[in-house]
Amino acid sequence: RARPAPDTVRRARFDRPQASLDFWRLLYVLLKQIHGGRWTESDAIGNQIRFVKSALWYHGYDRPELYQLPPDGSAGSRELLLAFSWLLHSLGLVEQLLAQNRVKTGDETSVCTCEDDLANSQDAPTAAAPDCGLADRVDVRYLQWLHGRLRFQWQSLHAQHQEHCKLLHKIHLFTSGSHVDQILGHFSVTEADIVRQPENSKQLLQLLESETMQLEAFLEWKQLEPVYWQWMETVLENIAEEGNMSESHDTHVEKRRLPKLTSCCPWADNLTGQIDRLSRDLMTLQDQLHKLVTHRRAAWCEKVKAREEDLQNEGFSATARKIQERVELKLLDLKHLCAQKKTQTHGSCRLVLRSKHPASTTGCGQPVSKEPVPAVRATEVIRELQRREASLQRELEQLREECRHRLDGVAEGLDGVICISP
Repeated sequence: RARPAPDTVRRARFDRPQASLDFWRLLYVLLKQIHGGRWTESDAIGNQIRFVKSALWYHGYDRPELYQLPPDGSAGSRELLLAFSWLLHSLGLVEQLLAQNRVKTGDETSVCTCEDDLANSQDAPTAAAPDCGLADRVDVRYLQWLHGRLRFQWQSLHAQHQEHCKLLHKIHLFTSGSHVDQILGHFSVTEADIVRQPENSKQLLQLLESETMQLEAFLEWKQLEPVYWQWMETVLENIAEEGNMSESHDTHVEKRRLPKLTSCCPWADNLTGQIDRLSRDLMTLQDQLHKLVTHRRAAWCEKVKAREEDLQNEGFSATARKIQERVELKLLDLKHLCAQKKTQTHGSCRLVLRSKHPASTTGCGQPVSKEPVPAVRATEVIRELQRREASLQRELEQLREECRHRLDGVAEGLDGVICISP
């Protein structure tokens, strides 16, 4: 319903305001589908615009002209066309929509053994983070209540997931040897439902036909995609020409204010004198910096010697042993990470029940053939997740120990106050 007309795209190239609302609706519908949300035509245009700006900022679109567009959607069709093209190129918008709307006839689960890049997320600048409007002081009891509620919901979700896995295992076990495909060997939930209720096959057939039409449209789009990007180059050229015209106008105005130079010799002499003065200043600063570094180094050497004596008296060997153990654990994690980096998996995988005996036969008396495609075994994924859990647990204990030492240091500075742990 939000599909724009070809005339709308042509108007957006020339930044016509008539095409702005159509592009806002298009981006709203597409981004809502990517984020798994529901959309209705009754949503106000202001809410749609705010959602689109937030989603684009979340995905890394940092062109400031888009976020300066008016909230009523009365202008900025060309900026929206650029944002739409950016989504097509950087996020693989069409591929994501096809994967999300794919008809799943098998029992699938998401598997991810990739390491989280926490260092980059922690080092990211937070100055541009939106203001949540919270007060300076937050009640700790409210945070504890939120934590307890989140923990309870997580436990409920975990219990439901375990129950779902048990039911899947029962279906796969009871239908073992009934499937035509010898590699699978058993029915999925969808296939078992069709066997029980054949009338549901009509709805599945309609969904498969719709997916086939989408795939055919995708193949047609891949053939015409170079034409679209060539056309987008003309849009970028128009933006560059308009930008050059505005810059040339500003430069012309500034040139009027610049004084005219009558001769180049006084300018050259003045520049030579400035270079000489800068060279002398740099030599002076270098000498001062060398003296400061020497003084600081001597002071730090004295502090290190004093600290070594204190640590030897306080049990330096025990502290060094703990540090060495932590370093060895980190090295083991890094070695395992480098060794398993090539075998990391991410995405959805189909659940297939395998017998412990590879020479087992199906119900028809035919042997089960080996898998022709690389598969991910559940035991390997469980082993990898257990290793990551142990690594995170060690890191958590280390952070707790550091926080405990910091709290002890703060408590020592409070005279007349008794701190009781909860």
